[in-house]
Amino acid sequence: MPRSKFLLLLLVVLLLTPWGATAQVLTPTKLSTAVSKPAAKVGEEVELIVNARIDENWHLYATNFDPDLGPTVFTFTFAKSPAYELVGKPQSIGTKKKFDDVFKGDVTYFERTGQIKQRIRVLQPGALIIKTETEFQTCTDIDGRCIPGEQSLSFGPIEVTGTAVAPAATPSGSSGASVAPPTTVPGAPTVTSSAVASTDTAASASTPATTPAAAAAATTAITTAAAVPSAPPAAVVAGSSAASTADATGGGLWSFALAAFVSGLLALVTPCVFPLIPMTVSFFTSGSGSRQQGILKAVVYGLSIIFVYVVVGLLVTVLLGADGLNLISTHWLPNLIFFVVFVVFGLSFLGLFEITLPHGMVNKIDAQADKGGWGGVFFMALTLVVVSFSCTGPIVATILSLAAQGERLQPVIGMLGFSLAFALPFTLFAIFPAWLKGLPRSGGWLNTVKVVLGFVELMLALKFLSMADLAYHWNLLPRDIYLVLWIALSGLLGFYLLGRFKLSHDSDLTHLSVGRLLMAVLTFSFMTYLVPGLFGAPLPLLAGYLPPQSRHDFTLASSESAALATPAATTANTLCEAPRYAEFLELPHGLSGYFDLEQARRCARAQNKPIFIDFTGHACVNCRKMEATVWKDPQVLKRLREDFVVVALYVDDKADLPQNERYVSGHDGKEKATLGKKNADIQLTGFNVNAQPYYVLLDPNAAPDLAHALTPPIAYEPDVAAFVQFLDAGLAQFRQRAAVAGR
Repeated sequence: MPRSKFLLLLLVVLLLTPWGATAQVLTPTKLSTAVSKPAAKVGEEVELIVNARIDENWHLYATNFDPDLGPTVFTFTFAKSPAYELVGKPQSIGTKKKFDDVFKGDVTYFERTGQIKQRIRVLQPGALIIKTETEFQTCTDIDGRCIPGEQSLSFGPIEVTGTAVAPAATPSGSSGASVAPPTTVPGAPTVTSSAVASTDTAASASTPATTPAAAAAATTAITTAAAVPSAPPAAVVAGSSAASTADATGGGLWSFALAAFVSGLLALVTPCVFPLIPMTVSFFTSGSGSRQQGILKAVVYGLSIIFVYVVVGLLVTVLLGADGLNLISTHWLPNLIFFVVFVVFGLSFLGLFEITLPHGMVNKIDAQADKGGWGGVFFMALTLVVVSFSCTGPIVATILSLAAQGERLQPVIGMLGFSLAFALPFTLFAIFPAWLKGLPRSGGWLNTVKVVLGFVELMLALKFLSMADLAYHWNLLPRDIYLVLWIALSGLLGFYLLGRFKLSHDSDLTHLSVGRLLMAVLTFSFMTYLVPGLFGAPLPLLAGYLPPQSRHDFTLASSESAALATPAATTANTLCEAPRYAEFLELPHGLSGYFDLEQARRCARAQNKPIFIDFTGHACVNCRKMEATVWKDPQVLKRLREDFVVVALYVDDKADLPQNERYVSGHDGKEKATLGKKNADIQLTGFNVNAQPYYVLLDPNAAPDLAHALTPPIAYEPDVAAFVQFLDAGLAQFRQRAAVAGR
């Protein structure tokens, strides 16, 4: 056979062999280690360096973003040793940043190469070798696959000289936040808690977690809420990657700047600001100076407004720092403070009271403006900022609070975007005064804008309360109550816009304008969109603002579920035994099933049904997409409910396994002590795959491995028809085997 034909035949065979296409272990990230210096004296600091090489079209998640967002942050677990102590938090060098549309938040990541550094202080002389366990996640946007990774790393040896010293009570270099040293016996793996975690969490890191909250706390690594990394030190290690594009160039900052700019435009149409536009512009156009001088002063006036707000952003960054900003976004106390502040601002906008700065302060600034000259122009700008505080203060507070995500540039960028929009009209109208004739007259519509902002402030206040509630598991604001409050506020706003009731500062509404009517339509549409969320709808457009889906207080079934709730489906939903881990895990769309493979196999044998295995993860983007778009299709739901026993195996869950269920894997020789590690081991050893989502149809009477799958497993498949075909093929094969076996 000619060589060309042979190669063509080989290519066709490979393309037509799905088993080979799905059964592969992917390792898109390769890690190596180094140290900043091979020798040190007792008491000196040394940097442990992890260098990552990442395959093309893949990205590795870094350390410095919210670990509760979804994707897995890069984490370390160090062993207890009297020879060293950790200093500060790990630093991700050369990360990129983007806004993740699925998780509704900013994530940081590496492409092609990456570097993470952790400082230590050496405490005892000798040859020091440091070992750590790492966990990480690598994903690709090509087909949505995500690969969880774990690797044992070793640093050193480092030759340490000098006299042994005791660990410091508070490690230096932590930016005011210490990292608690491990507290278990030498050689045993332990988890070091983050700087922002409570001391109770840090102290309990070495004890078994018996609840989801405890499990999460026990596995919180030192990367939690890590600050944006500082510039790399002067010491350069061979093979280390150079810092690439700074986070500030990421799409997240651009979108945030645009949102701040829109907020500035919105502030212009508040009752405190809008009437000041013609009054202020007239000062520059009716003065005794030339038109050119008036235009120049108007430009200086606008730049002064920008300067004042940017200084506010700089002060927030300098006074709080990256750790302080991150503390605001994660700690319960700042979130509760913001909740109260937003409620106060919201009630003020609704007309309950007015928030103003002290009159003495306003008068002194105004007196400086009356002196004239260029200094007077600046103080005129400062006077505008102060006088308009009662309307702009809540908006500025909103921008600064949303900027509090550990990113140093966000407060400055937010204030720059806001002030640019805020100052632009004053400057443009001074240059082109004829445009003033096109402005609408002041009137009751300005108070309407203020009331709308008041309702928005109250809705945003719930977000801050929810963040504290979720982080500390108070269960004060579950998803249902959150949605009820948002629905009520949206409905009240809609009726207000229709003129069904008035507030204290409103004038009589003689007719309904088209603009006001369209706003009411949008408000009621938003309210209507929220209602299905009470009965289990995922509401993907608001995923970043709502508490996660859990059990619902409401018992009414959705129309889709009701349509499928036939007697056969009801029987199919009957479980053989109470599912383990159901207290913190659940299946979407009201499906009944298991989270433990052996439970599912027992029930499937009892009911003579095949098993539908869903290898999934909390941080799996495409898993959520599949559930939201493919699983919810009536054809798919009907089959999953009636024809299969469903089991969801989370490969990244941190819940501890009971002591008698822990085991050492024959694949990598490591102990599997958590539910996630056990499930990941099942997928890897049985199916030679480590990416999610991954769906397997299995005969419960056969071994859980690739050789006994009813049909070739599939991964991400957004085509509903193809997914239905996959289910039907597996079911047909199971029935054929059952008929042969006489079951």
